[in-house]
Amino acid sequence: MSGFNISRRRFVATGTLAVLGWPVTRGSPISPTASLQNNQREADFYEKRLDGAVVCNLCPRGCVIGAGKRGYCRIRENRGGRLVALTYGKAVALTPDPIEKKPFFHVLPGHRAFSLATVGCNFACSFCQNYNISQATPEEIPTPFRSPAEIVRLARETQCHTLAFTYTEPVVFYEYMADCARAARAAGLRSLMISNGYIREEPMRALLPMLTAVKIDFKSFSESFYRDICAGRLTPVLDTLKRVVRSGVWLEIVTLLIPTLNDSEEEIRRLCGWILKELGPDIPLHFSRFHPAYRLRNLPPTPYDTLQKARTIGIQEGLHFVYIGNAPGLGGEDTACPSCKQTVIRRRGFQILENRIPDGVCPSCHTPLPGRWN
Repeated sequence: MSGFNISRRRFVATGTLAVLGWPVTRGSPISPTASLQNNQREADFYEKRLDGAVVCNLCPRGCVIGAGKRGYCRIRENRGGRLVALTYGKAVALTPDPIEKKPFFHVLPGHRAFSLATVGCNFACSFCQNYNISQATPEEIPTPFRSPAEIVRLARETQCHTLAFTYTEPVVFYEYMADCARAARAAGLRSLMISNGYIREEPMRALLPMLTAVKIDFKSFSESFYRDICAGRLTPVLDTLKRVVRSGVWLEIVTLLIPTLNDSEEEIRRLCGWILKELGPDIPLHFSRFHPAYRLRNLPPTPYDTLQKARTIGIQEGLHFVYIGNAPGLGGEDTACPSCKQTVIRRRGFQILENRIPDGVCPSCHTPLPGRWN
């Protein structure tokens, strides 16, 4: 393929691109006149084709999008040969949250994060807790425009020290996330990305310097689970996990344990073993309790025994920080020093009951604990 680069966009002269086995569009084509008219933002990371189509290079789907149509996420549209990010500035969720809700257990314990989301996702998880916004289109939930500067102002007014891009999938509102993160950094605030990790190498590398921490939903260690339950693929997520760790940006991982689908002892052991080998023992892993939702209402909540067994397996495999989530009072929420085994942070749900390491150093043995504490 020949061509030349203009910014991050390439005008394709010859050749065709595969769609990686995924449909070009999801649902019916949407007319450009039916969608948002103001505050449009041209998308990053796409290629133009001579036939008028564009190729989105943001996530591994590589959607080939014809004129007037949208990609799989339904929020990136081809308008006259330009790929437009329809949800730029269109936040459907703006709220202060405990940072533990994300969850981050090794980032600013007890602080609040200003949470931000637009509609849209590049997955279609059958168990999605936020499907009413993740699977919506911009037209279904009209919202006022809020600039990155306004987002930073709202965060400061609510006494939040970080922005958290969360609830839906921030990969698909990449440009808005990146601009908000830049504005936050200029104002002395930090930024957190809560993601499925389904993003290509170039956009992720460009984003990482603007982030303090990333939480990835590591949904399963099974390719078939990603394909059948999430409409995605496992390998790109593994690549993203390794990329975040190698960048030096703080990483935490959540695995939602769903009865009969990804909760077998064998799979949990393989998942923990991969984390230990590829990412190291200090990456916090949160095993979270499933509750029936969306298209998986026929399954029961995760048994407590399954969560406790998963945590035991993680510790047996050599991981230093394995937590249990969505089950307040069950245990497995506290942080212990991996050297002397003393409890240094006690939690219940999203509440910090005691923090003995405000500076990130164990008071008993003076071992520094990995994280972003100050």
